Amino acid sequence: MTWTAPEATRTPGSLVADEREMLTGYLAWFRSTLLQKCAGLTGEQLAEQTVPPSNLTLLGLLRHMAKVERTWFRERFAGQKIEPMYDPTKGKDADFEDLDPARAADDHARLVEECRLADAVVAGASFDDTFIHGGEVYSLRLVHVHMIGEYARHIGHADLVRERLDGETGA
Repeated sequence: MTWTAPEATRTPGSLVADEREMLTGYLAWFRSTLLQKCAGLTGEQLAEQTVPPSNLTLLGLLRHMAKVERTWFRERFAGQKIEPMYDPTKGKDADFEDLDPARAADDHARLVEECRLADAVVAGASFDDTFIHGGEVYSLRLVHVHMIGEYARHIGHADLVRERLDGETGA
């Protein structure tokens, strides 16, 4: 049986919340929006390059955001030592280029799990907590703002890829 990406319910966020609830709410909304852009598609469709010569695919975006979630929250903020998610010998774009439609369900689940693990890592942390990366000091607040921007940019890409696949666009 062919796997199909499940429906995703967009997580609503408050328009009048305090800073933490606002930023975590918007991040949750963007995460669920990317999953919604992929809903109803098979692994083969998720892996299809619809805007050549770009290597962008919905599956690549799922894989990329799983890597970004892991990198910013678990590796950089929490300082966890974790093996690379994708084979480093395949280059820095392996998340976009080393695709296998047969592994789409695993890649989808990996993003969902990385989001869960990221939330667990920051659950008791303050937005004022910091870490050093590349000689610069970063706050957890900045990581949330960065991730919201990262998702926003890639959801725009997802809209274009999805529209080329089946004419669907999202709100």
